[in-house]
Amino acid sequence: MDVRKYKDLIYEIIGSAMEVHGILGYGLLEPVYSEALYLELLDRGIPSEREKHLPVFYKNYQLDKYYQMDLVVGDIVVELKSVSELTSAHRMQLFNYLRLVHMPIGLLINFGQPSLQGERYAYYLDENECVLLDRNMNPVY
Repeated sequence: MDVRKYKDLIYEIIGSAMEVHGILGYGLLEPVYSEALYLELLDRGIPSEREKHLPVFYKNYQLDKYYQMDLVVGDIVVELKSVSELTSAHRMQLFNYLRLVHMPIGLLINFGQPSLQGERYAYYLDENECVLLDRNMNPVY
C-alpha cells in the first residue's frame, strides 16, 4: 500500500484543524473541535462523517456496545483530543480503530496545547501494525 497517495488529503485535514485551532484557541472540549472541524472540512468541500459508530463483535454476535470514531474522512480515521499531553493510551485508541475497520491511515490531532499537535499513522493489514509517519508520509521506525 502506498500511503503517500493520502498526503494531499492529510495536508487538507491538518490545515482545516489549524484553522479551527486558530479561531477557537486551545483547551475546549473535544466535541466542540469535532463539530468545528467537521464544518471546516465541509466548507472546503471535503466530505466526512462525525461520530461514526463502529460495531464490535464477539464470535458471531454483534455486541450492544460500540466504539464511536470522532471523524472519518474517506478511509482516514481522525481521532481528536484536547489534552495537555498525548499519551500511549490515546495512540492505542486510534490504533484499535484502524485495526477494527482496516483503514489505512489515522490522524491523531490534539487541540489541548497552544500549538496544534498532530501525528500520522499507517495501518499495515498484512503485519497488523500501526506505524508513525513523517510529514512526507514515510514510516518512522
